[in-house]
Amino acid sequence: MLNEFWETAPAAYKYTVFGGMGLTAIGIIIIIVGALTATPTLTFVGLPFIGVGLIAHMSSMMLRGRAVRKALKAAEKRSAEPK
Repeated sequence: MLNEFWETAPAAYKYTVFGGMGLTAIGIIIIIVGALTATPTLTFVGLPFIGVGLIAHMSSMMLRGRAVRKALKAAEKRSAEPK
């Protein structure tokens, strides 16, 4: 029916997933640096990065769900066609 999802995933999903992971990682690194240097402002600067990264991940799940529904509908339509 469907191949490996990553192979058939839309480009928007891939960009959103990696963007979310990157932003979350940047936020965590900023918070760790802020904690190690005892700079409270830096720790608070990292929080929005983590928040935007999580929102990007949630958006990617919606993109993935839409792509899967679309692929399943197309597969269902193909199987319903007379042979």
